[in-house]
Amino acid sequence: MTNSSTSVHLDPRWEAFLDATARLTGPGAPFEVVEKEVQGETMGVIRNRPMSLREVLVNSFEFGEKESMIFDDGRRVTFASFRSDVASAAAWLQQEHGIGHGDRVAICGANSYGWIVTFWACLSMGATTVAMNGWWTEPEMRHAIDLSEPKLLMFDARRAERLSADTTIARRDLDADLAEMLSYAPDAPISGNHIDEDDAAILIFTSGTTGRPKAAVLSHRSVIHYSTLSNFIGARGMVLAGRGPGAGPSPIRLAVFPLFHVSGLGATVNGLHTGSTGAWFTARFDADTVIPFIIENKVNLISGTGTHILRLLDSPLCADIPPEQVMSVGMGGSATTPEIMRRLAARFPHLDHTMATGYGSTETGSLISYAPNWMLEIAPECIGPVLPTVQVRITDDEGNEVPEGGEGNIAVRSPLLMNEYWRHPSANAESFFPGRWFNTGDFGRMEGGCLYIASRKRDLILRGGENIYPFEIENCIEELPGVIETAVIGVDHDILGQEVKAIIVIAEDSSITDLEVHEHCKRSLSSYKIPTYIELRTARLPRNPSGKILKHVLADGGEAGFVED
Repeated sequence: MTNSSTSVHLDPRWEAFLDATARLTGPGAPFEVVEKEVQGETMGVIRNRPMSLREVLVNSFEFGEKESMIFDDGRRVTFASFRSDVASAAAWLQQEHGIGHGDRVAICGANSYGWIVTFWACLSMGATTVAMNGWWTEPEMRHAIDLSEPKLLMFDARRAERLSADTTIARRDLDADLAEMLSYAPDAPISGNHIDEDDAAILIFTSGTTGRPKAAVLSHRSVIHYSTLSNFIGARGMVLAGRGPGAGPSPIRLAVFPLFHVSGLGATVNGLHTGSTGAWFTARFDADTVIPFIIENKVNLISGTGTHILRLLDSPLCADIPPEQVMSVGMGGSATTPEIMRRLAARFPHLDHTMATGYGSTETGSLISYAPNWMLEIAPECIGPVLPTVQVRITDDEGNEVPEGGEGNIAVRSPLLMNEYWRHPSANAESFFPGRWFNTGDFGRMEGGCLYIASRKRDLILRGGENIYPFEIENCIEELPGVIETAVIGVDHDILGQEVKAIIVIAEDSSITDLEVHEHCKRSLSSYKIPTYIELRTARLPRNPSGKILKHVLADGGEAGFVED
């Protein structure tokens, strides 16, 4: 193992990076960090922060007639008009459906204004949004509903069709009922009831690395700190570029991440937090339609998965985007490959050497560390120093800290951390070390103040921005008669980042075919989880002496047999 962090912290830019961080987080600074007790543990928090997401909402009304959201269907929403829309929707939820503080409202639908209004109406009164994956099949929807027990279902028509009519929970339509919601009581006041920072704001689903989807409980504190640290990253970049925080034109950001993802929810929260404009493209992503939308609305921050970005670059219309209009291009969800970076630089030369990476997960509030481009060029496996208020330590499997430079579990503690997995005590016991240290399931090391991801990672597959957890697919396949064992891995794909491959060991007398496997998965799994590649074999899977399947051997094309772990 090479000590690549030495070259990072000896680079002359390292001291400037640390200095900018200190200037922004020190006493009296915009992002001043102070010590505070959070859920029984002392840690750093940002002093000047909103105390609830309702406060973020109310503060945004100061931006008045400035546009808050632009939609591809022609709808344009100012901060002032958003106030009356949220107030009316909240009154509708309260008076027509009895929704109040602590109640859960499940939302399942494509990105839409109805989704966003419902989300903020719930937050404004202290209700909890259950953000359901819009790609789920009925069994997955049923599991989420049974687990979270919402008082109301807000679905769009397409998702409602997947859920049988025998559901007894009240159900309304995000699109068809939107006009009723917005006209119900537009002059109603915003609720003034008490909301605690650690009250649940969102239940967002993540399978972790095993089992059926679990619901991570993100608090008001968690979501606000995510938005605040996103602002800090931008402010530090401005300081390092020799400009003051907040300098430059007001951003208009392309919003295409689904709202049931942390990235999608983060876009609507950060937009209100900063007074920036979100350009919401809600239709099916077609580059030849998206690009005129970008040009017409002067979108200057383009973000999406690698799939979105490649589709934009593949379109001949991409040449029509004025290069000077685009301030930055950001990617998340799937791998940022060298080919994507090369093509971006060719189309937008002023963005060459500007790519950066952030590290986090749903459970950790989406942000742990951040590495600018120059760090990545020196040490590609470096994911940067941890962000302000975030603590990281590297541990063995018992939670004991390992020496500097030693590889182990990446454990995190911060105000961004989820409260818990909803109604899942066994998962909480497995995931949390004493002192509210959360085991991310990733492996890495700390050297010279920087965090490094090791070559040995959890088995998560990232396909087109969607998290896919092999255990769920393996369980599904192993329901088939004649299947002895299964290993699901990710294989590289130029556009999607990864595709799903299932390696299936079958009995020698079995006549099962890959078509049968595909049809079986199709009945139980969402389309994006169905294996693209299926390999049937009779040779057993490689395992280490303790019996663990060695997926890295399979991914590398190795043969069955014992190898050193």
